[in-house]
Formats: sequence, C-alpha cells, structure tokens
Amino acid sequence: MGKTGGRGDFEWVYTDQPHTSRRKEILAKYPEIKSLMGPDPQLKWVVSGMVITQLVACYMVHTLSWKWIFFWAYAFGGCINHSLTLAIHDISHNVAFGNKLAKWNRWFAMWANVPIGLPYSASFKKYHIDHHRYLGGDKLDVDIPTDIEGWFFCTPTRKVLWLFLQPFFYALRPLVVNPKPVCQLEIQNAMVQLIADLIIYYLWGLKPIVYLIAGSVLCMGLHPISGHFIAEHYMFLKGHETYSYYGPLNWITFNVGYHMEHHDFPSIPGSKLPQVKQIAAEYYDSLPQHTSWTRVLWDFVFDDSIGPYARIKREYKLVKQE
Repeated sequence: MGKTGGRGDFEWVYTDQPHTSRRKEILAKYPEIKSLMGPDPQLKWVVSGMVITQLVACYMVHTLSWKWIFFWAYAFGGCINHSLTLAIHDISHNVAFGNKLAKWNRWFAMWANVPIGLPYSASFKKYHIDHHRYLGGDKLDVDIPTDIEGWFFCTPTRKVLWLFLQPFFYALRPLVVNPKPVCQLEIQNAMVQLIADLIIYYLWGLKPIVYLIAGSVLCMGLHPISGHFIAEHYMFLKGHETYSYYGPLNWITFNVGYHMEHHDFPSIPGSKLPQVKQIAAEYYDSLPQHTSWTRVLWDFVFDDSIGPYARIKREYKLVKQE
C-alpha cells in the first residue's frame, strides 16, 4: 500500500472536450431542454436559510468548549459550508437571478459566502469560467493539479494528506498556474467578508469564527462530501474525464453529482439537472458513473492507477483572455 502510484504524467489527449458536441446533439434532438435554462426561483431562499442557520449556530457555539467547537464544525457546520460553496458554484452560472441581473448574482454569492469565513465567491467565479471553457486545458483549467502534486502525492499516505490539504491547493493553485489580476468584485468580496467576521467576533467572540473557518477547511478536505472533487473529473476509466453520481448526497449539494449534465448544460440550475437526465436518458445512462463518493475517496487513496496525475489534459490553441 505504500508503493508509488502507477502514473507518471497526466493523460494527454488531442481531441476537444466532449461536452460541446454532445450539447449540440442533445439540443437538436430535445429542444425542450432549453426551457430548463434560466434562474431557479427557490435558490435564493434555500441559500438564505442556510446562511441564517449558520449565524444562529454561531450564537449557539460561542459558549462551548474548544473540542466541541471542532466536533460541530466537522459534523454540522462544515457540511452546510461545503454545501454553500456548491451553491456559489451554481450562482456563478447566474442561476439565482438570471443573466440579465448578473451583478445581483455576484452580490448574492457574497451573502452565501459569509458563513464560509474567508472570501471565496468572486475568485471562484473568475476561474470557474475557464474550467468550463477550457476543460483540462494546460495552464488554463486550474482544477487540474500541478506536476508537483502529481509527482509527490503518489502513495496512499501522501494521497490522504493531499485530500486533507485540498482546500489549500484549490486556493493557492490558481496563483501558481494561471494568476490573474485582482478585480473589483474580489475586493468587495473581501470587504464584505471582513465586516461580517468582525460583526460575529464583536457579538460572540473568537469561537464562532473558528467554528466557521474550521468547518470550511475540514469539510472541504477529508470528508465524504468532498468525494465529489475527485469523482467529477479524475480518470477512473481511461478516456473518460467527467463522471456523474446520482446518489442521495445530491440532496445537500445542489445536485453537483449530475456533473456530466452540468458540463453539457452549465446554464441549467442544479435543481433541474435530473430533468435533463430524464429527458435525454439514452445519452447518460450508458456513461460511466459513480455510486458512492466515499468509495471514490477509498479508491483514490488505495488504487495505484489513480492519483493527482489521473486527469485528462489538452492544449488549447486559443490564447488566454486577460
């Protein structure tokens, strides 16, 4: 179990990502799918309820001992915070208020960001566009691990450490792979977050701040929900770079498991992605899929053929857009 993983490089391909052609084919056959595109009127209420729940939790934990702070951060608060990061993922596609009110989506994402404890939403939006446009793109898609990650985190022990540190790699990797200038929205996001944190600290002290940030870090690292990070695009079968998961954890993750459908139709809210699969079932039922995010984590750690290098990469002829 301690030997070096089997892969020594990424899986380089010279074909375009499959989502563009499949989208065109599905829409030609099922044009009614276009009616699913647009905002989800329930999203803003669900997200606001989650944010308020975490603010109430901040009050409830401020008198607890430190060991219980970390317990509830991992067992409860972090699960909500991870779910909120996936809400921010949905909102980044303008599905809270629609494309005509794009700025409202950005501001609402900052509201969803508050319980996470650290500014995240504006930077995520900036880089997530490239993930869809240049899926697997060398030096463009920052979801792809670096060569150093692939080289070093190649044994079960190191892969467990990599999973635990995953939030830090996601935060720092863009600055190394594809650094972009800080934009005004990122400054606004940081200011809103700082003000929110200061208010929470003024009202209830340091423990709620630790509860929020620790929950975000712990539950985006080594946690069953975090299996989706690996399940979405790591190559468990040769030649397949995107996978869906249709299990019950979708209920608390805004259907992020419907990832094949999401990349085919990123403008459709997560709440409506099951309808895409139902309408175009023959396109998705035969594709490889995961049945358990926990099993995904287990296989990632103990299967020598899977690791940070188990990603499809391609070179795009287009230059980076500044």
